Amino acid sequence: MTIQVTHTHGERISVHHGGVELLSYVYRPDPDPFEARKPYIHPLRTLAGRPVTGYRPNDHRWHKGLQMTASHLSGQNFWGGNSYVHGEGYLPVRERVGSMRHDGFPVFAVEEDRFGFVEELTWVENGGAEWAREERGITVHSVDEDAGAWALDWTIRLTNLRAEPLLFGSPTTAGREMAGYTGLQWRGPRDFTGGAVFGPPGGGEPEPESLMGTQGPWLAFTGEHDDVDGHSTLVFAHAPENDEDNGAIHASHWFVRSEPIPTVAFSWAFFEEFALPPGESFTYRYRVVVADGAWDRERVGAHLKGLPW
Repeated sequence: MTIQVTHTHGERISVHHGGVELLSYVYRPDPDPFEARKPYIHPLRTLAGRPVTGYRPNDHRWHKGLQMTASHLSGQNFWGGNSYVHGEGYLPVRERVGSMRHDGFPVFAVEEDRFGFVEELTWVENGGAEWAREERGITVHSVDEDAGAWALDWTIRLTNLRAEPLLFGSPTTAGREMAGYTGLQWRGPRDFTGGAVFGPPGGGEPEPESLMGTQGPWLAFTGEHDDVDGHSTLVFAHAPENDEDNGAIHASHWFVRSEPIPTVAFSWAFFEEFALPPGESFTYRYRVVVADGAWDRERVGAHLKGLPW
């Protein structure tokens, strides 16, 4: 299935299939530093052209489609917006908000049915010091018109550039219960508010409250669109090596809400902080399946089995 790629140099990479823009990867930073300037994917669309991301919603202007974040990192905020301060709540502490600088694309590979790139980035704290170097991989693959789905893989390899450990946490590690958001985050469109959330069999009832802070190989979110009659489903999946038993630096838990806002994050520091020593690196690998229709557990499980890592 043919994929077309358009690179607007210095701004964005767009991927199309069948006349539909499946995604736009924007690496030119948005202007407001309070929103933690960094690359993001928006829009993200199904094969039928239905949008499944939100951008700068009025409740959280720093939520931008699908983006890599770190809400609490050694006192800095690479999530964007207000920072959670224990005992004081959320405050607009601008001097805490960092950014991720795009440095280049050392790999850019387009095939007929697959597209991937590697991006080099630098994580910069608010004062200008370079804290971490990231190698990011994005791959679009497995376009399946019969299933009405396609897949996106997102890999991060992050190296500590400081002379001291980097401490990764979340609002929950800072004292706010069950608010462990950090890491790769998706913000859904407003019409996905109240959508259905479910995991593998035995992973809890299809309600976000039962899955918040849990662990599992995948989690799915189904929403009903405005404008058109129909639903779409996103499946968020961990690569096997993301498990602590398989070498991950720290255990991951799901951060998920359907109300008051639709959002999912692969949280790498939900309940506890972890440290990345100077000069050392960690790696995580994620998959997002974007599908037309309201999928159920059985359909999600069967489709994932057909997408080997």
